[in-house]
Amino acid sequence: MLEYNKIYNMDCMEGIKLLDDNSIDLVIIDPPYKLNITKVKNTTTFNSYANDLLNLKDGFDLKVLDLLIQKMKKINIYIYCSKRQVKELLDYFMSKGCNYELLTWHKMNPSPLTNNNYLPDTEYIVFARERGVRLNGNYHTKRKYYISGTNQIDKKKYKHPTIKPLPLIENHIENSSNPNDVVLDCFAGSGTTLVGAINKGRRFIGFEINEEYFKIAEKRIKETLEKKAGEEN
Repeated sequence: MLEYNKIYNMDCMEGIKLLDDNSIDLVIIDPPYKLNITKVKNTTTFNSYANDLLNLKDGFDLKVLDLLIQKMKKINIYIYCSKRQVKELLDYFMSKGCNYELLTWHKMNPSPLTNNNYLPDTEYIVFARERGVRLNGNYHTKRKYYISGTNQIDKKKYKHPTIKPLPLIENHIENSSNPNDVVLDCFAGSGTTLVGAINKGRRFIGFEINEEYFKIAEKRIKETLEKKAGEEN
């Protein structure tokens, strides 16, 4: 069994296999999206965002979900995804008999990548849970939509193109886990989910294959743990 409260620089498919079966209470992941984008030749401040996403445009293998189900005590998972992935994810979890919700993050200042489409101002989150998994939280944390800016400050600070708002991640954690539960993020990026777990008094395990993001996340986790320890003393 891997140690809790650590992030590991490794492929998620290999890392998940090292976890004990029935050991994870909650999974929150932001895997690569399926996106209909092409390389932009003449970049500007606005459209350079599209090029940042090119390496993430082909989605992820749903075999990851098969592995995750083995490791969760009961299916209890949030998956950030594109519109093109919603149906396959819902079909997958409906076949498992899960309850589900489609949550959304609405951005007030989206990139103006319109072409022949609506603005990319909405991201989708498929939340699936097995029957019997309780939803906690309160009136404020249980809204099905979240509105904010596009996290430009965090993007620059943590150098990750798809970083998610920490308060939104913390809502998922509060709603779908209890203190000292184990939260897993196997596409950890810059570590937002793991920081949220610390802030909410949960244990965590993270995997990130990109060494640059892994080092950023590791530093961010260390600073958050030190800050929390200082507040408790």
